[in-house]
Amino acid sequence: MIMKNTVKRTLIYSSMMLLGVWESAHAQVNFKTKQWSLQLDATGKLTSMKSIALQQEFLVKEKASALLSVKKDGKVLAPQHCEWKAKSGELLLSYPQPGLEAIVKVQQEDNYISFELKKLTHTEAVDLVLWGPYPTRIADTIGEVVGVVRNPRFAIGLQALNVKTLGGYPNNESDIEPSYDVFEGGNKVDVKGDDLHKQLFRGDVARPTEYGSSLQAYCRNRNKDRIIENWSHSSYLAPAFNDGGVAGSKIALFGVSTPEVLSTISQIEVKEGLPHPMFDGIWGKQNVHATDSYLIMDFGMDNLKEAMDLAQQGGFRYLYHGDPFENWGHFKLKSKAFPQNWASMKQCVELAKARGIALGIHTLSNFITTNDAYVTPKPDPRLAKVGYSRLSSAIEANAKEIGIQNPTFFNQMENNTLKAVVVGDEIIRYGSVSASTPWKLLNCERGVFGTTAAAHEQNDSIGKLMDHPYKVFLTNYALQEEMSKTIARLFNETGLRQISFDGLEGCWSSGMGQYARQQFTKTWYDNLKPELQGKVINDASNPGHYFWHIYTRMNWGEPWYAGFRESQLQLRLKNQQFYIRNLMPAMLGWFSLRPETTPEDIEWMLALGAGYNAGFGLSTSLETLHKHGKKDEILALLKLWEGARMQGVFSETQKERMRSLKTEFHLEASDKKTYKLIPVYNAYFKHVQQLKQPGEPVFSTFTFNNPASEQAVEFIITMAPGKETDSEVMFDQPSIAINHQDALVLPLSLKKGQILKCDGKMVKLYNKQWQLLQTIELNKPLPILAVGSNEIIFDGKYTGESGADIKIEIRANGTPEILKTKGV
Repeated sequence: MIMKNTVKRTLIYSSMMLLGVWESAHAQVNFKTKQWSLQLDATGKLTSMKSIALQQEFLVKEKASALLSVKKDGKVLAPQHCEWKAKSGELLLSYPQPGLEAIVKVQQEDNYISFELKKLTHTEAVDLVLWGPYPTRIADTIGEVVGVVRNPRFAIGLQALNVKTLGGYPNNESDIEPSYDVFEGGNKVDVKGDDLHKQLFRGDVARPTEYGSSLQAYCRNRNKDRIIENWSHSSYLAPAFNDGGVAGSKIALFGVSTPEVLSTISQIEVKEGLPHPMFDGIWGKQNVHATDSYLIMDFGMDNLKEAMDLAQQGGFRYLYHGDPFENWGHFKLKSKAFPQNWASMKQCVELAKARGIALGIHTLSNFITTNDAYVTPKPDPRLAKVGYSRLSSAIEANAKEIGIQNPTFFNQMENNTLKAVVVGDEIIRYGSVSASTPWKLLNCERGVFGTTAAAHEQNDSIGKLMDHPYKVFLTNYALQEEMSKTIARLFNETGLRQISFDGLEGCWSSGMGQYARQQFTKTWYDNLKPELQGKVINDASNPGHYFWHIYTRMNWGEPWYAGFRESQLQLRLKNQQFYIRNLMPAMLGWFSLRPETTPEDIEWMLALGAGYNAGFGLSTSLETLHKHGKKDEILALLKLWEGARMQGVFSETQKERMRSLKTEFHLEASDKKTYKLIPVYNAYFKHVQQLKQPGEPVFSTFTFNNPASEQAVEFIITMAPGKETDSEVMFDQPSIAINHQDALVLPLSLKKGQILKCDGKMVKLYNKQWQLLQTIELNKPLPILAVGSNEIIFDGKYTGESGADIKIEIRANGTPEILKTKGV
C-alpha cells in the first residue's frame, strides 16, 4: 500500500511537471511556460512573475493582489483559500462570505497560460469579477489597449479571451474606460498645452503606476436593470443583458522576450479562436499594407472613372467615400450617385476591382438620422432611451404641456440636443421641464420627424430618447446588433473593402460602455462572408482591447480646424507614440488637399509619414483637383513617396531625421530602383507694412542659416489673404538682396493670395489655386546663399495703406542621399 501510494504521488507529480504546474511544500501553486513562471500562494494571491532566462522577478510583491477577486455588494473580495486540483487542472478559490466559491480552469500552453472562470456560486448576487490588478516593475512601454507592458528585453501581457471580459479596471458603472479626448471642452485645433508633455492614454488594460505598471481585466454581471451615470447623464437606465453572466470570463497571461510579443499574441488569437485578420496570407498587424494610404473623395456611377484615374495617378490602392449615405440606420446610399442603391455600389466596386482599386466608405456606426425608417413615420421601440416615466394625466394631440410622474430622466440637459421623447408611435420635442411639481414637459412640439401627433392616456409610458450632438438618435443593444449586421450585409452584397466606424462611442447608448462598442464591431466582423472576413481595412473613432484583434489600424487627426500642417499636429505626433505602445500599424490621420495646398505641404506630410512608416487619408474633391494648378505635380509626389515607403527604402537614421519637424525633404526618382532624398533647410519670415516719414527705410532684414552648400536662393513669397473687406492694396517690385549682393528686383505687383515661387532657376507667379499667371524674366542671376549665416534684405512698395503682411519662405537644398530598393 505504501509503495502504491508512493508510485501514485510520483506519477501525479511527474504529470504536473510536464504541464509546467506544480504545488510546493508551502502550498504555493506554480505555473510555468517556456520563458516565464507565475506563482500563487495558499490564498490565491500572486507571489511571483519571473523571467526564466533572465532570472528576474517582475512582480511587485508588496502591491500584489489575487488572481481573481469578486465584487459583491459594492465590496471587492479577495479569496482567502486557494486549492489546486491537479487532475482536473482547476483552481478552487474560496472567498470570505460563506459558500462563495469559484472554480477556475487553467490551461497551459507553450507561451501563455489561460484562466477561465468555469463556475461561481451565488453568481446572481455578484456585481463583477476582477482579474488582477497584476503589478509589475516594467515601466518602459505601457500598451494600455493591447494589454502588454515591456522593456527592451522582456514583456508581460494580459489578453481577454472573449468579448464580455473587458480589458481594464471597473472605474465606473458605465464601463466607459478612461481615454484622452482632444475635443473635450470644445477644443478641436490640437492637444492642449498642459498635455503636450504627457503620454495620452486611451484605456487601462495596462496602466502606468508609481512602481511600474499593472495589468487588469474584469467581467460584469448584467442580470438586472441598473440606474447608472452614463455619458453626461447622472441617471441612465442600463437594461439587463443576458450573456451568461460572469461565468465563462477568460484571460490569458504571458511573459516572453520583447521581440516575441506579436508572435505570441498571434498564437493566442489562433489557439483561442479570437479574430485573426489575414491580408494576402499575412497577419494584419504585421502586414505592410495595413498602413496603406487612401484617397478620400466622393464618387458615384457618373464620376467613378475620373476618381479612379486620379487615385491611380496618385498611387492609391484605396478610394474612400466620406459621405455616401442619405440616411444612417438602414444605410440607403445617395440616390443621385447610386441610383440603384447597393446594386450601384456593387457595380462601382467591380469596376474599381478590375483596375486594382478597392473602395471604402465612412459610417457613423449606430447613429440614426431623423429621416431614417427607424424614426419615421413610426419610431422603432429599440431606439435608445435614457429612461422612462409615465404620463400623469391624459393629453390631447395638440397639447403643448405634458405632465409626467417623474422628471429624473428628462431634466438632464447636458448631451440632450434634440430634447425628444416618445409616447406610443409619436415623437415629441420639449423645450424644458417645470422647476417643481406638478412635473411637466413645457413648450412641446408634437408629431416631430414625420411621426403623427395623437392623444395619449394617463399612465402611458413616456421614454426620453437618447441623442447625440450630431442631431441623431441612437440604439439599444438589440437595434445596435441589427444595424451592425446591416453594415456587414452591405459589404457582403457589394464587396466593399474599407470602413471607418466613426462615432463608435454611440454604442454607449446601450448602457454597456466598451462592451457594447466592441460587440458592434465583433458582430459586423462575424457576419462578413468568409472571403471578406479579415480582409476589410477597418478603423474607428476609438479603440478597444478585444477590438484590437479586429481593427486594422486607427487613423486619428482631422484637417478641418487649422492649416494643412497645423491642424491637430501635436495630436498626430502623440498618436504615433500610442501606436508604438500598442503594437499597431501607424497612420497620420486625415489631411485636406485644397486648391491652395502647396507641393511643399504635401512633401512635408509625406516625409513625416515616411519617418513614422505611417499612412494617411487625403481628403479632396474632383472640383478641387480641377482647379489646382499643381495637381499633376502633387499626385506624382504622392505616388513617388508612398511607393518608396512601401518598398522600405528609407534607413532608420533617415526615418529619425524625417520625424523631426526641423528639416523638410524632397524626393526624386533617378530610375525605377533608385531615389534621391534631398534635405531641405527652410525658414519663414514676415515683412510688415511700416508707415514712416518720406525717405525713411521700410525694408526688413532677416538672417538665414544655410547648413548646405553655396547655391542660388529658393523662395516662396505670398501676400497674406487678409479679410474680404480689406482694400485691394498691392505690393510693387518686391526685391531680395543677400549678403550685399545686388538686389533682385521683380517687375510685378503682388496681389492678395498670389504666390511668387523661385526654384533656384526660375521665378513664377501663381494665383491662390496654383494656376500659373506669369513666368518672370530675370535681368540678372539669382542671389547666392553662402554657407552659414546669410543677411537677407527684403523690400518693396505698398500701393496704399493697410496692406497685408508679406510672408517669405527661404529654402536651401542639402546634399542628395542615394536610396536603392531592396535587392539592388
